[in-house]
Amino acid sequence: MVTAKAVVIDSNIFVIDLRYPRDRHFRRNRAFLDRIARAGSGVTTLVNLLEVCGILSFNLTPDQFWELYHYLPQRYRIHVVPTATLDIPIPPVRIGSVLDLMAMRLSFGDALVLATLETYVPQASCFVSWDAAHFKGKTRTPVLTPDQFLRQ
Repeated sequence: MVTAKAVVIDSNIFVIDLRYPRDRHFRRNRAFLDRIARAGSGVTTLVNLLEVCGILSFNLTPDQFWELYHYLPQRYRIHVVPTATLDIPIPPVRIGSVLDLMAMRLSFGDALVLATLETYVPQASCFVSWDAAHFKGKTRTPVLTPDQFLRQ
């Protein structure tokens, strides 16, 4: 169940944890993910889950790819919104919302993530991304880096 304490997590957090252990942010990234898992407050959008799978697909076997899709939420103790079941379409969001966000200089992918967040988790306490600067001022949801979140 997604609550007002939901912390929405961007794709880059998972990609760093799964692929880049030598990244300069890896230790703080891992500390953030551990805190979210303990709290049980983590959420990501289906768009983010699909993006992580797409990024990592180049180095996975088909079996590993499907395992990633199905088990990433369990691995990180997060919820996926609206859902990660295979028989639903890509989450519907208003095209106008996506275009409004793109007009504020967001990429299509980032605009789709924010539109999904605002549609399905409007009560989120914050959105956490290493690219927080890209999203600042483009959503009512507070946007933080994992470092900023950990300092709260």
